Amino acid sequence: MEDLIQEAKVVLANHFAFYFKAQGYHWNVQGPDFSQYHNLLGEIYEEVYGAVDKLAEEIRGMNAFAPAGLARFSELSEISDDQNIPDSLEMLRRLYNDIPIIEANILRAYDLAEKYRSHHYSNFLAERQDAFKKHAWMLKATLKNMV
Repeated sequence: MEDLIQEAKVVLANHFAFYFKAQGYHWNVQGPDFSQYHNLLGEIYEEVYGAVDKLAEEIRGMNAFAPAGLARFSELSEISDDQNIPDSLEMLRRLYNDIPIIEANILRAYDLAEKYRSHHYSNFLAERQDAFKKHAWMLKATLKNMV
């Protein structure tokens, strides 16, 4: 079960890092398509943030402590941090490119949850897969012919 707990912590850290990146982009996007990108980024970060608490509660339900510090999230996350503010299309590209990383992590956690018959958690992870599939579709459609 320790392997599931560790993977669940990475799921949480990846979600938090993706949320934080999307919200930072939401704050800083600019250009002629500002309103469209600002709204898209807002929808994405709000949806992902909505899952963060539930992910932490699932870890607590496994009788483990959820990571809670920025340094610990950074240590666990597979999502790269930005050191600068890219242009609006690069923002969308970076988020789009982060999604396969998150999807692979969710799949690893899903398989472990199924192994341990933690079906309530695997069902939640399946919902997270669906959510990121939608985020990928929206970003790809916005970046059409640019990805």
